Amino acid sequence: MPTVQAATLVAPYQLEVHDYPYPTELEPGAVLLRMIASGICGTDKHTFRGEVEQYPGSETQRGATYPLIQGHENVGIVEAVGEGDAAYAGDGSELQPGDRVVPAPNRACGHCAACQRGFPYFLCTNLDSYGNALAADSPPYLWGGWSQYLYLKPRTGIFRVPDSLPDDVAVLTEIFAVTHSLERAAVVPRPSGFRPGDSVAVIGVGALGQAHAIKAQLMGAGRVFAIDPSQKRLDVAARVAGAEAAAADELRNIDLVVNATGFPGSFAKAVAMVRDGGTIIEVGAFVNMGAETFNPAVICGRNLTLMGFGGEDLKVYDRTLALLARHVGSIPFAEMVSHRFRVADAPAAMETALDAERSAKVLITS
Repeated sequence: MPTVQAATLVAPYQLEVHDYPYPTELEPGAVLLRMIASGICGTDKHTFRGEVEQYPGSETQRGATYPLIQGHENVGIVEAVGEGDAAYAGDGSELQPGDRVVPAPNRACGHCAACQRGFPYFLCTNLDSYGNALAADSPPYLWGGWSQYLYLKPRTGIFRVPDSLPDDVAVLTEIFAVTHSLERAAVVPRPSGFRPGDSVAVIGVGALGQAHAIKAQLMGAGRVFAIDPSQKRLDVAARVAGAEAAAADELRNIDLVVNATGFPGSFAKAVAMVRDGGTIIEVGAFVNMGAETFNPAVICGRNLTLMGFGGEDLKVYDRTLALLARHVGSIPFAEMVSHRFRVADAPAAMETALDAERSAKVLITS
């Protein structure tokens, strides 16, 4: 029987390469994806270190279960579709073997109260989460992208990649889809929200922060500032987004602050630099990193708007892919990727990704 190689986190700090059986039978409507590339996300680094409490304080709060095949920023080729039912792309057309696609990292149940109200997947109370919370301890095992193949359950959101979009850019789709946060801020009434000409500061310019800086520029921001201890990431943010490096204590009266760090202490910095009546977008605190001391009277007294986003929305994938395709000739998106490793070298890939001074986005390729 043929086997599939996949990087498997068996315990904190223990990332090993295991062989799994190739799935020969698929559920009706399921999709087997031959992986091209999968990114290492900040959440993956938290999970690697054993910091696994996700969606803290919500009904969907959970921890990762080992063994785990990580990888939720994925691009691949449709290898097969389970017989007995079709699988569909985001535009409603039927998927076929050979299609190059980006799958959503989560599958909502479709029947809980949040799903019935049309809310984004991250409010689903019965969420399947590829590369994050589906353990590789039972068939078909292949629930994450750090593998040669990825098994996608029926009704997973799957989106075709435009022919003009290189793989190293397509793999960034999930990250850029999270920037619908800025689109949401753009419709918040003044004095809050985001309008052309506004100043924007991004705290933490890993790939998620870089994507927000790029999107802010495309939406007409005035000056965009980047705050990060890594000079390499500041350099990338300058090239891809024209972001100006700054220290947190240098900035005040910023119209909109995006906090994309996922580390404690950063929220207080965001509050300190935003203007009265301004807006803070929190997109980095997906994993519980501990409590922060904060007086909520500051929000009222300064009339601040706080917007939290647990991820992307299926409704934005097609337009996100179109945006990337439209600007791929003028914005060097691929420079966000600093390293590529094969699945067999996943432990070295994680070691590299954890070193912010020498890495940006690290990919695992099949």
